[in-house]
Amino acid sequence: MNPHASSTNVTPVVELRGIQRSFGGLRALKGVDLTLLPGEIVGLLGENGAGKSTLVKILTGVLEPDGGQILVDGTVHRIANPRVARELGISATYQEPAVFPDLDVAENVFAGRQPMKNGLVDWGEMYRRAKDVFIEIGIELNVRTPVYQLGIADRQLIEIAKSLISGARVLILDEPTSVLSSREVDSLFVLLRSLRARGISLVFVSHKLDEVTALTDRVVILRDGVLITESATSEIPIPEMVRMMCGREIGELYPTISRTSGDVIFEVKGLTRPGYFQNVSFSLCKGEILGLAGLVGAGRTELAEAIFGIIPAESGSMALDGHPYSAKSPRHAIRCGIAYLPEDRLGNGLVSGMRVPFNLTMTIWGSIADRFGRFRTRVMYRRAAGLAERVQLQAGRLDQLTSALSGGNQQKVVLGKWLATEPRILILDEPTHGIDVGTKAEVLGMVAELAKTGVAVIFISSELEEVRAMSSRLLVMREGAIVAAFDTPVESHVILEAASGVLATEPA
Repeated sequence: MNPHASSTNVTPVVELRGIQRSFGGLRALKGVDLTLLPGEIVGLLGENGAGKSTLVKILTGVLEPDGGQILVDGTVHRIANPRVARELGISATYQEPAVFPDLDVAENVFAGRQPMKNGLVDWGEMYRRAKDVFIEIGIELNVRTPVYQLGIADRQLIEIAKSLISGARVLILDEPTSVLSSREVDSLFVLLRSLRARGISLVFVSHKLDEVTALTDRVVILRDGVLITESATSEIPIPEMVRMMCGREIGELYPTISRTSGDVIFEVKGLTRPGYFQNVSFSLCKGEILGLAGLVGAGRTELAEAIFGIIPAESGSMALDGHPYSAKSPRHAIRCGIAYLPEDRLGNGLVSGMRVPFNLTMTIWGSIADRFGRFRTRVMYRRAAGLAERVQLQAGRLDQLTSALSGGNQQKVVLGKWLATEPRILILDEPTHGIDVGTKAEVLGMVAELAKTGVAVIFISSELEEVRAMSSRLLVMREGAIVAAFDTPVESHVILEAASGVLATEPA
């Protein structure tokens, strides 16, 4: 920790006192206190629905509190809108960077506040200042590169540079590592530590507790809108963090997985789509959870999409129950008993502007209409209620817009939507991405129970501990090819070595 951050003589950059916020009859924040000192990184933890997002929105001026005070540099302020927050030096970046793909890096950094000269944009000054800010934070990035050519990690750097250009003294990072590779995470952490050394106060919101312990100086834990603890990170081990977040003991996050399975139900031989995956072969058995590990860009998602009929393979073959299977379209895959829960639940898994019952039943709308084609709303709600119970979604959530749900509850809705089809094969692509530890345990428990009923599962995850714990058998992909196959249990470092090319292991 920066020694200055711990000094009692340092005036907090921001101090929240007794912050309250309600939505109708729901009290989202119940008198929360929070102090942010210059030159420290604070981890903001809590399950989905604990109040983290509401607190961040209050800090950034998206919402105003119902009660309590906000002090900046020791003076009470009303942060009525995001513009006021920016003027006070408070900024936030999110897991999905808000960038303009068709503009270049510098244009994104200065969007809405370009330097002007004689009433015109001073392009030379803009590019010079953009270049300077990246040099200042130790990042090599061509400021004239169109953003559509950049990956998610570089786009996040643009968001951080944008905050620094605007004079941010408090930078809130909401799940910034959710879609980054381990190497990109390491680079981001180097940058964040350098910002801390410059006196910037950082708030790190994440469900990845190992990253929280590696990066932060203090942790603030919320549960049900209440501040549970505010303490030095080094004083709270991860199991204790989990207990405080959930309000209960979680003995084992991962359920017991059966290592036995039934007959082969699905086979892939030599499946190839140049540039994405090549010569992929494997078999999948009834009741098996087949893990698929690999680094970002290894081709796992593209392989899943080919099996589900989203993108075509150019060569190779697939067989279902011993008969040729060609993935003509997702609709055809569903008819064959295959379901796919995508990595991007908001973009590809849900219609966020629709209410929960419509999302839960959208895969079976055809069976909800009567013989005259009229949609039976009562039938939909009845089936939605059954699916909600099946995926442990609270009944009170059924009347909500899907966009209003926490990430964990949204994931339950996507899972329920596919369970409605009664699949024989379920492909799960990063099923615990961006959800809290309590909901994660529930979702993984459901997956284990599905396998016990005979559903064959392809389980894709970038979390090594998760994929090794949840797999009956494990395949590792690198550069579009399966490079290793393991019977589980297998150590995490062995998986990582195979995924990164360090371990030369022939597929079994």
